[in-house]
This record gives sequence, structure tokens and C-alpha cells, in this order.
Amino acid sequence: MNIKIHRIYNDDRPQGFCVLVDAIWPRGISKEDANLDDHWKELAPSDELRNWFDHDAQKWGEFRKKYLSELSEIKSTVKDKLEKVEQRNLVLLFGAKDETHNHATVLKEYLQKLT
Repeated sequence: MNIKIHRIYNDDRPQGFCVLVDAIWPRGISKEDANLDDHWKELAPSDELRNWFDHDAQKWGEFRKKYLSELSEIKSTVKDKLEKVEQRNLVLLFGAKDETHNHATVLKEYLQKLT
């Protein structure tokens, strides 16, 4: 399986099974315009972790470690979600402005280890 991440606000979305991986719906995007195959809000970081991180790049290492720990606690849910992906390409959509320091990059890393 080929896993890509893409900011939902950007054009030129890659082809594939498109899922929003944010717990909170992105502002200014209608459900029609989002054109999603699924919304995996269950796989987003906990509210507590998301609020603590607050997109602070200096907290990135610790955030990554804590989020991977959260994902390992819901491994069966993650596997269930992956089973529903019937296409070769999985596109993880996120809303954060920072395209490097965001939870979708960590989720991609975690999913690649499972596939």
C-alpha cells in the first residue's frame, strides 16, 4: 500500500482512498467539497495531546512519541480502518498549516509499519 499525506486545503490531491485524519472538521471546507472516502477521527491525537502540542515545532519529538503510544493503544481499530482501504493508494488528509510537524506524518509512519 502506498500512503501519502496531503493538506486538505491544497489543490492537486493525489488519487486514492482519501480520509480526513483530523478530529476537528477543517474550517471552510464543506463535506461535499472534501469528497472523502472516510473520516478517521478516531485515529487523531487525543484532545489533551493535540492541545498540549499546539503546533509547537519545539515539542515535535515528544508529541511524536506520545502520539505513537496512543496509536499503539488502539492498534486493532487502526487495523480495522486499514482493511477498508481497497485501493493501492491511501491519502491521509489533514488541515494543519505546518506540512512537516503534524500528526498525519506520524500516522503515516505508524501505518507503514503495519502494512
